[in-house]
Amino acid sequence: MNWLPIALLAVPLAGSAVLLAPLPADAPARGRLLRLHGLAVSGITFLLAVVLAAGFDHADPARVQFTTDLAWIPGLDLRFHLGVDGISLPLVVLTTLLTFLCFVYLCWGRSDGPGQLLRPRPGGNRPRALVFTLLVLEVGMIGAFLALDLLLFFVFFEIVLIPMYFVIAVWGGRARRAAATKFILYTLLGSVALLIGLLLVWAQTGTLDMVALAGAQGTGMSRAVQIVAFLAIGIGLAVKTPMWPLHTWLPDAHTEAPTVGSVLLAGVLLKMGTYGFARIAIPILPDGAAAVAPWLGALAVVGIVYGSLACLAQRDLKRMIAYSSIGHMGFVLLGFATLTPVGVNAALFGNIAHGLITGLLFFVAGAVKERYGTADMPTLGGGMLVRLPHLGSVLTFACVASLGLPGLAGFWGEMLALLGAFEPAPGLSRPLFLTFMAVGGLGTVLTAAYFLVMLSRVTHGRPTETVHAPLLAGVKAGVGPGDIAAEAVTGPGDTAAEAVTGSGDAVPEGAGRVSADAVDTGTASVRTGGGAGPGGGGAGPGSRGGLRDVRAYEVAAWAPLVGLILLFGLWPKALLLITDPVVRTFVGAP
Repeated sequence: MNWLPIALLAVPLAGSAVLLAPLPADAPARGRLLRLHGLAVSGITFLLAVVLAAGFDHADPARVQFTTDLAWIPGLDLRFHLGVDGISLPLVVLTTLLTFLCFVYLCWGRSDGPGQLLRPRPGGNRPRALVFTLLVLEVGMIGAFLALDLLLFFVFFEIVLIPMYFVIAVWGGRARRAAATKFILYTLLGSVALLIGLLLVWAQTGTLDMVALAGAQGTGMSRAVQIVAFLAIGIGLAVKTPMWPLHTWLPDAHTEAPTVGSVLLAGVLLKMGTYGFARIAIPILPDGAAAVAPWLGALAVVGIVYGSLACLAQRDLKRMIAYSSIGHMGFVLLGFATLTPVGVNAALFGNIAHGLITGLLFFVAGAVKERYGTADMPTLGGGMLVRLPHLGSVLTFACVASLGLPGLAGFWGEMLALLGAFEPAPGLSRPLFLTFMAVGGLGTVLTAAYFLVMLSRVTHGRPTETVHAPLLAGVKAGVGPGDIAAEAVTGPGDTAAEAVTGSGDAVPEGAGRVSADAVDTGTASVRTGGGAGPGGGGAGPGSRGGLRDVRAYEVAAWAPLVGLILLFGLWPKALLLITDPVVRTFVGAP
């Protein structure tokens, strides 16, 4: 038995259990303790993952290492089997890193500062419950990437659903409950299909051991059984990925989730679905994979184009990033569909790149929403590079990384996926996959288009002055301070003149625009136009137009992601040398 995989699960699990004990009655002391606890537990878990990566035998990444194999349910011959290889190791490190950075974002700095979910607010926001939920979520995410038993994988795959449901439903936006319900219903229905497929494999082979099943490469299962099992498992994984047309839960979940929820949802939870294709579906069911690959490729390229076109139609920044994930996951699925070492390596590289880049994008989108009171792009008014140059620069960097600029991590996954489609595995139709390559190439052009359109609207142009008016809503009779009547909102980011003035008086152009997102914050932003000169009349050091630029805790949370995006973009071998030997073993390549 190796202690490291056990410790990776035990530390966040014990950290969450400790929070069930009574805490100090003094609110400031309790807040400090919770912040320290969240940082310490997630930090120790990340350090354990770094130790795991440092002790990993990089000369033999195809071999499962740091294994733990204990009897779990002896009567059913179920094993508590954990371990890592070149496919799972990068995802374990990514999971612990993003979780730790989420706690840095939440807990470092002033607890009552903007963006800090642990800050006190009227009615409370359950900081202890938030820390507990995120730690339980981390247990499930790490366990899914460590599990080497099919049923154990399924258990961890399901564990993450409940904490993520509560992250969205309790700490999300105004439509959080509907979004959380949609998320849980879609993923639970997908899990039913996944469980049926796993049980079918068990019934045919008599084992749930992933290592043994991958080594057998479908022995003991007929081609028809493999196809049925691949379809069932694939549907369950495709919902989590998500693949078009099973994606409709994702935009709502991302739009309503808090910043840290969106980061973990995009950065880790989506990877659990694609990881299942690499770990279970393709190596264990090779004949089923070969039969379904053309359909998988077709759905993948439809998702690429659909996600890009949907992004062009979005007004909300977070919703646009959510739809972009559908397109990027389409490239990952296209790589898997080729069944070649190049394509599958592209999919695994794209997994990590997407987790880093989209995690950074959601961090920055959350920062934009906190400062402006809205994520509605027309309402933001442009000129961010003038008003908030550092924040605008980070947003620009994340966008050009996501659109696949050479030299950044997003380039290699997409380019290699298209290269894999150029020469698919023997037995697959080359003309068909050449068509997929052409459509995917169109998707890269559309990806560049929607990101550049967004940057032109948000970061470029003449800045628009924003005046924060916390008591605007109180002008309307019967509405208390910090609230805006929902019925007063006549469109995204606009209110009727009557709602602002209390009468039918005309409102000057550029004024009276109140973001609907301000309902939950108790503040409103009036768009007054202007913005004369650089900074638009900043109020204090580090601010532009009364808005503060990037803060220290944001730099701490974002800098590691920026560094890794540059590292993998300039030196892709750092990741490909780890995944390639495992991929060649799984696809039967020399």
